[in-house]
Amino acid sequence: MLLLLIASACLAGSAYVLGHVATQPERERRSLVRRAASYGSVRIAASREERLSLRERAVAPVVARVAGLMLRMNRRESLEQVQQRLLAAGLSSVSPSSYVATKGLLAGAGFFVGLLFWASTGSTVGLVLMFGLVAIGYITPGFVVGSRCRKRRDDVQAALPDALDLLAVSVEAGLGFDAAISKLLEHMHGPLIDEFGLALSEMRVGEARQDALKKLSTRVDSPELSAFVRAIIQADQLGISLGRILRVQAVDSRLKRQTAAEEKAMKAPIKMLFPTVLFIFPAMFIVVLGPAMLQLTKVFGF
Repeated sequence: MLLLLIASACLAGSAYVLGHVATQPERERRSLVRRAASYGSVRIAASREERLSLRERAVAPVVARVAGLMLRMNRRESLEQVQQRLLAAGLSSVSPSSYVATKGLLAGAGFFVGLLFWASTGSTVGLVLMFGLVAIGYITPGFVVGSRCRKRRDDVQAALPDALDLLAVSVEAGLGFDAAISKLLEHMHGPLIDEFGLALSEMRVGEARQDALKKLSTRVDSPELSAFVRAIIQADQLGISLGRILRVQAVDSRLKRQTAAEEKAMKAPIKMLFPTVLFIFPAMFIVVLGPAMLQLTKVFGF
C-alpha cells in the first residue's frame, strides 16, 4: 500500500512538472495580456497588508529562506549563475530564488517520503530509497533546465543561418540594422527571433547597440551567435559594411550547421549498436536457434 502511495505521488509530481513546463509559454502570454489590459489603472489599497497577495505574504518568505539555506549549503552556486542558466533555458519568468527553493523542497519531500518508507519497513532498501529520492528531487530541476537549454541552443543554431540571410538581404536593400531586425521579427518565429526582439526593444528604449547585442550573446549560449555579435560590434567600430559582414556570417553559420549534421550522422551507427545488441540480436537468436535447441532436447532427452 505504501509503495502504491509513493508511486502515485511520484506520478502526480511528474505530471505536474510536465504540465508546468508545457504550459509555461501560454501562461507567460496570458500574463503579458493581463498586464497590458491593466496598464494605466491605479488601485489604492487601504494598507500594506491589503496590497500584498497571499503568495507574497506566505510563500515568498518561505521560498527566500529555503533558497538562502540551499545557497549556504552549496557555496559554488550563486543567484547570478542560476539566473544565467534560466535565461539560457528561456525561463525568464522564473526567479533564481524560486528555482533554488524548488530544488530544496523536492529534496526535502523525497527525504520525507523515504523516511516514512524506511520507518515502516526498517530495511536497508528503505534507507537506499530515501537517499535516492533525495538525489532525484535535487537533480530533477537541474535536468529539466539543462534539457531546455540544450533544446533552445539547438533551435537557435538551426535558425541562425536563415535569420542572417534575411538580415543580409534587408541591409543590402537599404534598411538599417534596427529596421532589418524588425523585418526579421515579421517573417520568422522561434527562440532566436524572441531574443532579437528583446534586443531590439532594449535598443529602442535608449540602450547602445553594442550593449544590447552583448546581452543577447550572454543570454544565448551559442558560439555561432557570439561570433555574429562580435562581428557586428567590430563592423560598427571600424565602419565596415554590415551587408557583407552578415553575408559572410550567414555562409559560415550554414557551413557549421552542415558540419554538425554530418557529425551527428556519423555518430548514428554507433548509437544504434546498443539497442541492436540488446533488443534485436536476442530475438534473432531465439528465431534461428530455437528449433535447433528443441531438436537437441528431443535427441538427448532433456
